[in-house]
Amino acid sequence: MTQENRNLILAVVLSALVLFGWTFFAERFFPTPPPAQTTPAAAPAESVPSVPGAVPVAAPSGVQPVETLVASAARVRIETPRLAGSINLAGARFDDLVLTDHLVTLPPSKPIRLFAPSGAKDAYFAGYGWVGAGAPPPDAQWTASAPVLQPGKPVTLSWQGPTGLLFQQTISVDTNFLFTVTQRVTNAGGAPVSLRTFGYVNRTGRGTQKDAFNLHVGPIAVMDGTLKEGEVSYDTLRDDGPQSFTSKGGWLGITDKHWLAALIPDQKATIEARFTAADGNRYQTDWLKTAQAVAPGQAATTTSHLFAGAKEARLLNQVRDELGAPLFDRALAWGWFWFIAQPIFGLLQWLYGLFGNYALAIVGLTLVVRAILFPIANKQYASMAKMRVFAPKMKEIQEKYKDDKQKQQIEMMELYKKEKINPLAGCLPILLQIPIFYALYKVLLISVELRHQPAFLWIKDLSAPDPLTPINLFGLLPFEPPALIHLGILPIILGVTMWAQFKLNPQPMDEIQQKVFSWMPWIFMFMMAPFAAGLQIYWIVNNLVSILQQWVLLRKYPAPAPAPAK
Repeated sequence: MTQENRNLILAVVLSALVLFGWTFFAERFFPTPPPAQTTPAAAPAESVPSVPGAVPVAAPSGVQPVETLVASAARVRIETPRLAGSINLAGARFDDLVLTDHLVTLPPSKPIRLFAPSGAKDAYFAGYGWVGAGAPPPDAQWTASAPVLQPGKPVTLSWQGPTGLLFQQTISVDTNFLFTVTQRVTNAGGAPVSLRTFGYVNRTGRGTQKDAFNLHVGPIAVMDGTLKEGEVSYDTLRDDGPQSFTSKGGWLGITDKHWLAALIPDQKATIEARFTAADGNRYQTDWLKTAQAVAPGQAATTTSHLFAGAKEARLLNQVRDELGAPLFDRALAWGWFWFIAQPIFGLLQWLYGLFGNYALAIVGLTLVVRAILFPIANKQYASMAKMRVFAPKMKEIQEKYKDDKQKQQIEMMELYKKEKINPLAGCLPILLQIPIFYALYKVLLISVELRHQPAFLWIKDLSAPDPLTPINLFGLLPFEPPALIHLGILPIILGVTMWAQFKLNPQPMDEIQQKVFSWMPWIFMFMMAPFAAGLQIYWIVNNLVSILQQWVLLRKYPAPAPAPAK
């Protein structure tokens, strides 16, 4: 393998180091400061004022436990196979929602709480309403047609206005995380009215995950078929102020790594979408429909949806297809190589259905990828074999023209042309592996389906780093090593297999390159330690397959010619 080839591989590997290692080091040594809790001097004591009447006029004083706030209000219970909680009849707010089959940590643990009432530490809620003369106020007390909301058993909330307007919200829920809200206003008065329907999601704080180059958390939207992330991020709203968009259909909401609260309005309606930040570290995203006139004796109806739950790929695709919500599957932060990550996830799911274990599915995925790339790898080793055969001749040219680099390059190119050697053939499999590796990294990072999935023995969560390390004698010593030296068993195996793989490769002629390549396995061992165990399993199996493939192909192609006598 020529010096140019080695330099290219080195550049690719160093790029991968920067790509995958920066997040690890940045989070530990350059943490993002928490958002400033500033209160503008002239700011009124209101929640985010994007939509009039969307949220309570005055936030409750002090922070109270969620249980206390839930018990203090009249509510409609939510009971589904995957959700538990309630709807607050004061304001008709979805402000109490728990995902019963997703836990905070490994079992035994509490289920994930998505929504919490206004006045709680991490208040997070959604709701619907109207803007216009006679519309229900933010704290309107609604009347429920039934005490419990269940799949197949919708509940209608009603509020009678003093001017003869009857407002109703009929709410239904499926067996997963999708609510359907039909807003209906009936004009029993003597004059026409003009009203605008709206929906909103309101959040206090930013959650536990941080927005980063490889993972977007915070406000998100698709407006007129375009995904909006950076334009409506937490920092953008703080730095640049409220953001507004006009769109026909689309969707908007607030996302975390695994959880999503998204408003999906009528896809045929034109809406004004707005994103706002307010004092107290509060944020809101909302949509406002164009005004609709309601004549006396007439009624107006609007149907929209609320997705509140886990970002399971199957469910996001289902919402996209059934409701026509554009790019709803992109609520998952697939990253730059989304067009590779999505098929890889689909293949991983199919293999999981075959084996019943995600670790075995990852092994199967590795073998499938290597099988697809085998024809290219076969050409790579054929080219490497030729490079070994003519290595003495290349060395001779380098020595002969060591003082004339231009002539040296010309002679090298003539040799390549004459012997039909492709010096870049060895790099192609590596270049193809990088987007596949990164796509798998994103799949393991963002897929809630792999969250808390066990592998074998001590690996209880494929999406988390290897928990055992010889640094503390596998937990026998009563201390937790710092993240920088927390070397798990899998990263150590990864480093050893990479070292063995490099030992089978022809050694570079340049001494500096020899040192770089001799240290690279151990550098990667430390770099990969904080990454998901599933990614480490993929790389280990990939190294083992490479070692076997090299062992076979190095015997298939001829040995290098003996060096010429001096």
